[in-house]
Amino acid sequence: MGDRTQASRLKASKRPDDGHDAAPVPPSGELSETRIWLRLLACCNLVEAELRSRMREDFGSTLARFDVLTQVARPPQGPTMSELSTRLMVTKGNITDVIGRLEGEALVERRRDPVDARVQRVYLTSAGRRAVARMVPAHNQWLAGLMQGVDRGDLAALDELLGRFRSALRAQRGS
Repeated sequence: MGDRTQASRLKASKRPDDGHDAAPVPPSGELSETRIWLRLLACCNLVEAELRSRMREDFGSTLARFDVLTQVARPPQGPTMSELSTRLMVTKGNITDVIGRLEGEALVERRRDPVDARVQRVYLTSAGRRAVARMVPAHNQWLAGLMQGVDRGDLAALDELLGRFRSALRAQRGS
């Protein structure tokens, strides 16, 4: 749902070890931030493509709809459209469009906030709760399957490193 940077659109040489586009290998011992970024992006794109395909095949849904439904299901109950936009890092227009379609399918409903009538809150309907209850376990199982070829210790280390990286990025942005 987000924009890609110019670096992510660069064509690069094929690497024999992973078969995906990556930045040229730097001289021995030299760190390449571009190469790391492209590898992160390639992994995200591969996982996202697989999840999109399975979501469409198994549930007739899009990944964007799944993302919105799961965010509406998260506590606290009844997020506002602005809160959903922030959580999903997309524009309010994107959220409004997806919510409108989900509402048309009776998976969510919008209600006016009891304190501020200008604010709309979004709730899952019973059909929406059933859909989330079916999709989330399948989604989690697909992710586990995609990562099964990586040692659990390596996954734990990757989780730690990515958490630190995210914290450093947030600190740079002042958020």
